[in-house]
Amino acid sequence: MNWITSSFAVLSFAVAAHGMAQQRDLPDFTRLVEEQGAAVVNISTTQAVRRPSVMPQIPGMESEEGQEFFRRFIPRPQPGPQQSPRQESRSLGSGFVISRDGFILTNQHVVDGADEITVKLTDKREYKARLIGSDKRTDIALLKIDPSAALPAVKFGDPDKLKVGEWVVAIGSPFGFENTVTAGIVSGKGRFMQDANLVPFIQTDVAINVGNSGGPLFNMKGEVVGINSRLFSPTGTYLGIAFAIPIDVALDVQTQLQARGRVSRGRIGVAIQEVSKDLATSFGLDRSRGALVVSVEKNSPAERAGVEPSDIITKVDGKPVDTLSDLPRFVAAIRPGNKVEMEIWRKGGSRLLAITVGEWEEDKIAGRETPRPQRPVAAVANRLGVMVSDLTAKQKEELKLSFGVVVTEVRADARADVRRGDILVSLVHKGQHTELRSVEQLNKALAGLDKSAVITLQVRRGDSTAFVTVNGLTDKG
Repeated sequence: MNWITSSFAVLSFAVAAHGMAQQRDLPDFTRLVEEQGAAVVNISTTQAVRRPSVMPQIPGMESEEGQEFFRRFIPRPQPGPQQSPRQESRSLGSGFVISRDGFILTNQHVVDGADEITVKLTDKREYKARLIGSDKRTDIALLKIDPSAALPAVKFGDPDKLKVGEWVVAIGSPFGFENTVTAGIVSGKGRFMQDANLVPFIQTDVAINVGNSGGPLFNMKGEVVGINSRLFSPTGTYLGIAFAIPIDVALDVQTQLQARGRVSRGRIGVAIQEVSKDLATSFGLDRSRGALVVSVEKNSPAERAGVEPSDIITKVDGKPVDTLSDLPRFVAAIRPGNKVEMEIWRKGGSRLLAITVGEWEEDKIAGRETPRPQRPVAAVANRLGVMVSDLTAKQKEELKLSFGVVVTEVRADARADVRRGDILVSLVHKGQHTELRSVEQLNKALAGLDKSAVITLQVRRGDSTAFVTVNGLTDKG
C-alpha cells in the first residue's frame, strides 16, 4: 500500500468516525413518544350557532388570519351547504391526561363556548368530557372524563430548569392529524404578551400549527414542561416561533380550578410603568429595576399600605421585582387576604411597607370625560423647550389638582416628550422630588441643573398619569 492509498484510508476512516459521532449526538425521540404519547388526547367540541357557516373547509387557512399578529389556534366551524338558523360549529385541539382517573389539561380557547366536548384517546376510545373550570387570563382549562380503566398520565418537569437551546418535543393534532410529533429547541424564556402578562411564555421553534393548541411540550426526560398555546404568525400557520405556557403556571391554575372551579388572584391596586435606565438615574436608583407606580387606586390595598405615586416597587413577599412584568405575576400568585412585605424606593432610599393583598377582578373601564385645560393667555418658556403656565383656580377645580403647571406649547427644540394640555405635576432629579406649584418654581429648579442633567417629570394627561424622562436640557428658556 503506497502513502496515497494509506492516507485515503485514514481520511475515510476519520470521516466515517465523525459521521458516527454526529449520529450519536443527534437526539432520539422514539422512546419518549412511545412512553408518553398515549397520554396525549385529541379534543373536539361542538357549539350551537344561529348564523350560517361561511368558513372554508380547511381550518387555519383563511385569509382573515393574515390580519392577526398573534394567532391563537382558534377552532374553525365546518361549512354547511345551506343556510340554517341552527348549526353546529366544530373545533379541534389537543390536551393531555394529568391523572389516571381522567383529569385533562388543555387551553381555554380550545373549549371556549363549547356545548359538548369530546376527548379521543390514542386507542380511538372516545369520551364526553365535563368542563371543571377555565381561566382566560392564563388560557388554561381543566376537563374530566370517566374512563372505564386507569389512563396513562404524563410526568411533570421543572420549566425553571429549562435552558435556551435545549431540545423539546410537542405532540398534538395539527390540522386534525392526530398524534403528530414535532421537535425543536427552546428559543427563549420569560416572554410576556400584553394580553397575558401573568404568563412568562416559553418560546420555541417547534413546529406548532392550528390543532396543536393545548397539547404538551416535553423535555428530553419525557416530562411536560409547558402547554403549547400560541404562535407568532401573520398567516396563522407556523413560521418558526411558538409559545408555551410553563407547566408550573398551569398546575397552579389547575389546583384552584379543581378545588373551587375558579381562580382567585391577588391585587394591590396600582398602575405601573417600566423603570428605564434614565428613570433609574433620575430617581437615584442603582440600576434599572422595579416597577414605577404612576397612580394608586382609591381605597385599594396599596393606598391603605401607604404606597404613593412615584414609588418604585422593588420587592414583593421577598421576591425581587426586576422588570415591570414581575409585579403583576408575583402579586397575582398571592392569595387574597394574605399580608406580605413590600419593599419600595422612595426619595432616594428604601423602605418596607406591610400590605394586605386584595382580590383581583376583571378590569372595568368606566368612561368619563375629563375637562380639557383652557389655554391661558400668558405662558413662559423654560429649559425643557416647552411653554408652560400656572393652573387657574378653575382648572385646579376641574382637574381636582392642588398644584401643577400646564403645557401650552411644545417648541421645535423640546426636550420633553409632552403635549399641549399636559399637566406637569412634579420633577425628580437624583432621587429628590419637587412638587411643581408654579412656573417660577419650575424654572428656578431647571436653572440650577447642568445641561446634561437627567430628570423625570410626572405628567398628568386626561385621567392617566405617567413618568417622562428628559435626558438633557436646553441652554436657556
